[in-house]
Amino acid sequence: MRRSRKVKILATIGPASSSEEMLRKLFEAGADVFRINMSHTDHDLMRTLVSRIRKVEAGVGRPIGILADLQGPKLRVGKFANGRETLKPGQTFTLDDNPEPGNAERVYLPHPEILKSVEPGHRLLVDDGKLELKATACDGRSITCVVVAGTAISDKKGVSLPDTDLPVGALTDKDRADLDAVLETGVDWVALSFIQRPDDLAEARRIAQGRALLMSKIEKPQAVARLNEIIELSDALMVARGDLGVEMPLEAVPGIQKKITRAGRRAGKPVVVATQMLESMITAPVPTRAEVSDVSIAVFEGADAIMLSAESAAGAYPVEAVATMNKIATKVETDPLYAGIINAQRSEPEATGADAISLAARQIAETLKLSAIVTYTASGTTGLRAARERPQVPIIALSPIVNTARRLSLLWGTHCVVSPDAIDLDDMVARACRIAQEENFGNKGDRIIITAGVPLRTPGSTNMLRIAYIGVDEGSVDPERGRITPQREK
Repeated sequence: MRRSRKVKILATIGPASSSEEMLRKLFEAGADVFRINMSHTDHDLMRTLVSRIRKVEAGVGRPIGILADLQGPKLRVGKFANGRETLKPGQTFTLDDNPEPGNAERVYLPHPEILKSVEPGHRLLVDDGKLELKATACDGRSITCVVVAGTAISDKKGVSLPDTDLPVGALTDKDRADLDAVLETGVDWVALSFIQRPDDLAEARRIAQGRALLMSKIEKPQAVARLNEIIELSDALMVARGDLGVEMPLEAVPGIQKKITRAGRRAGKPVVVATQMLESMITAPVPTRAEVSDVSIAVFEGADAIMLSAESAAGAYPVEAVATMNKIATKVETDPLYAGIINAQRSEPEATGADAISLAARQIAETLKLSAIVTYTASGTTGLRAARERPQVPIIALSPIVNTARRLSLLWGTHCVVSPDAIDLDDMVARACRIAQEENFGNKGDRIIITAGVPLRTPGSTNMLRIAYIGVDEGSVDPERGRITPQREK
């Protein structure tokens, strides 16, 4: 199955979409990668979902990526004697280390790291920003605040700290247990929530040991401030607009989204734009016009993937949400303005042989109007470099390693195929031609351009370009060797 668009769709799995039948429908509607939200998924259910996705993958014959999204530190207030209290702007309210039930004057905050880190003047946003407090006095055991806006607080509401740098890592005990569990199942990507600093990725990378790639969710002001450092240590980024919009002014979020997307593109790191993209489709079969525009902006900006959350996880119209996102993205990519916008944001290649080869492949393919760029990639690096160029022609990523193909399914413009490794250069060219035709990227006589590393099977050694004719440089399969025997037409 060949997609008619380059941006990828990431669909979250939940009660509305967890059956094998529904997962297949979502894939057929356009989902390329499935997200498992570990905030709402225990280990047994997670294993079941991974198994079902792999069954769908086997049935459709296409590599499907799986993203496990870790919950991260959830900061919440304690309980109230009455379950809920009404506050007034201007009044004093205290958060402290007293575990007694709260009242209209105070509440327990079971996070000593917050009590010790907040300083006078810092903001505390409760219940997704519905209640705003400002610290006026702090002694390490309590935070005295003034109510700035909002009138209600109730049991276990979340607390956001846009002005406070907490001295804790991004992984909680729950996250560590979840990370071990998802790595055992062979998921392809792990998303890390509430990243504040580059060091927050270190522990997860030590645990993962290359078994999965790490995606940093940018949802805190501290992460935005150190974006370039975080990008350098991340394998991908997610613009997590939900919490980002709580901790930063709403009007700042669109600019930050563009900043993150463009920074990721410059670095050659995939970028996912997420949260409330088609929010109204949780309960309605069609989106609002504003939501269509929102999705379109992410596509025009050149994001690698756009994500559905509750729309596909718990909504009444999960398949319709994926299909709608697919239609929007496909239409945008055929817009006359699309290519110019994508090209204008293209960054200069790094001074390496592999980057120069990828740049040349894109320029040659567009100049000669070739049918596809075919990249041989074992580690995925060649595919990443090809996608960074945002070529107008499709990218076919051939890999002998199924895990690499699954990981690259998140990548802009990349059609992934699992194929046995080439035996030699002639085999490599012949195999590329045959697969390009089988996957409907070209017909007999059409041309493709091939990039690879020589010697073969040497990761990170992209150093070769070859233009080939489908049906001319193509050969036949030798069943004894499991390879293609070159056979030129006369």
